[in-house]
Amino acid sequence: MKKVAIIDDELEILNVLERLLSREKGLEVRVFSNPENAIEEVKNGIFDVVLLDIMMPQMDGIHFLKEVRKTNTSTKIIIMTAHSTLDRVLESHQGGADDYILKPFKSLAKVLEKVQAVL
Repeated sequence: MKKVAIIDDELEILNVLERLLSREKGLEVRVFSNPENAIEEVKNGIFDVVLLDIMMPQMDGIHFLKEVRKTNTSTKIIIMTAHSTLDRVLESHQGGADDYILKPFKSLAKVLEKVQAVL
């Protein structure tokens, strides 16, 4: 079974995506509201896909991404943000992100498509 981590400080996002991915796609999902609690597991490659918010109070998602990519280049990481600028998009791709999703999600089907595309 494929494993997915969702890292976001918004509990509503965590709950919606966890239900969507576990029920609709049968994926094993772990949620983290604090990126500091997830970074070691993501670095160790136990997840196939990570949905990662950029703006979090404990740690910036770009910093998280760059730290993970120092040791783990195989886990697929999809950046999620409501604060999109061209600079942030470029920075996330240069940091090793595999894809990018804008919040609020226009369609949860789009989230499913992006996860399926990297699995």
